[in-house]
Amino acid sequence: MKPRLGALWTDVEGLRMFARTGISRTPRCSSPSIVLVHGQVISSVYMVPTARCLVGEYPVYAPDLPGFGRSGKPKRVLDVSELADALAAWMNAIGLPRAALVANSLGCQIVVDLAARRPELVEALVLAAPTIDANARNAPAQIVRWLHDWAYERPSLTLAHLRDFVLAGLSRSLRTFRNTLADRIEDKLPRVQAPTLVVRGSRDPIVPQDWAEEVTRLLPRGRLVVIRGPHCVNYSAPREFTRVVCAFIRCGAGGQNEAGFAKQSAPPT
Repeated sequence: MKPRLGALWTDVEGLRMFARTGISRTPRCSSPSIVLVHGQVISSVYMVPTARCLVGEYPVYAPDLPGFGRSGKPKRVLDVSELADALAAWMNAIGLPRAALVANSLGCQIVVDLAARRPELVEALVLAAPTIDANARNAPAQIVRWLHDWAYERPSLTLAHLRDFVLAGLSRSLRTFRNTLADRIEDKLPRVQAPTLVVRGSRDPIVPQDWAEEVTRLLPRGRLVVIRGPHCVNYSAPREFTRVVCAFIRCGAGGQNEAGFAKQSAPPT
């Protein structure tokens, strides 16, 4: 039977925020809490496969950021830094002083912004398919890459995206996309002091290998691992993704080069 996730509703600075939670009855000794941060337009629903794999190992939280999913919709569309501030405020509201942050796509931009400005909140980072590739920071290139990626994702992800797009609305979705393009993650990466694992799916056209390597190079404590899968490895390849996340948190985040984590790793054939 798949582990069941609970629902957590929290008032955060006047806004109601929703999160999926999974608290293990027998967590590992001194296990950090893990916060799963979703990407562009889609909510925490596509973090569910990874959350279910992690529940038996760590306390897991997957919030819907303001404006998305079941969380409240602020009148003004929040940019990347404001979404990072909202994540920090939510952590404070639920009494979570520090956590390992695991993010995908736009979520990577959010947690990098948070880690650069609020390092005391971050135990470790996992950046799955970090955007935006600095060599393709324009809407046409990103849309073409996104369409190419869709052939490799699980079909059910399309339905999840459409549902969350309707919940967010066209205006919020488009403005968030513009904010995503405007955010220069490469300028913030050198300021991230937390141990960080970069994960790339070998079939990901949105985050090519050279960009994943550049992200890793810019991180003071970065490591790269490539697994078989598309852009949303947290949804379409959750078991393998969870395996490398757990290995990193147990060994890699402590600074030891164990579990096969080198500074960079070659993509699988």
